[in-house]
Amino acid sequence: MNRILLASALFALGTTVALADGDPTKGATVFKKCMACHAIGEGAKNKVGPELNGIVGRKMGAVPDFAYSDTLKEHNAKGDVWTADILTQYLANPKGFMPGVKMVFAGIPKDTDRADLIAFLGQYDETGAKKP
Repeated sequence: MNRILLASALFALGTTVALADGDPTKGATVFKKCMACHAIGEGAKNKVGPELNGIVGRKMGAVPDFAYSDTLKEHNAKGDVWTADILTQYLANPKGFMPGVKMVFAGIPKDTDRADLIAFLGQYDETGAKKP
């Protein structure tokens, strides 16, 4: 049992280190996979998916005028937040990590691509302006 806990802790630490190393410029390229359904930046609007301004650190299911799944509405009611760690797990396999979500995307399998994407997303505040 202790080995499982240690392995889990080391995995989490490795994930955190990978996120710290994310490259937002490379993340902009990874974001091209998301653009059909999501927008980010000044003037971003909801599409098939919600706009992603301020997603890192934002409460789940919180974009006004977007029809979220019941799953995300439940997370919103609990006050759950999109942290970098949660986004890393979610983006690897959205429906596997959070059953019941509407997002029909297989996920981003490479750890480095997810870290880069989250670094890119993390540049934008809730208004769509790039953070200094």
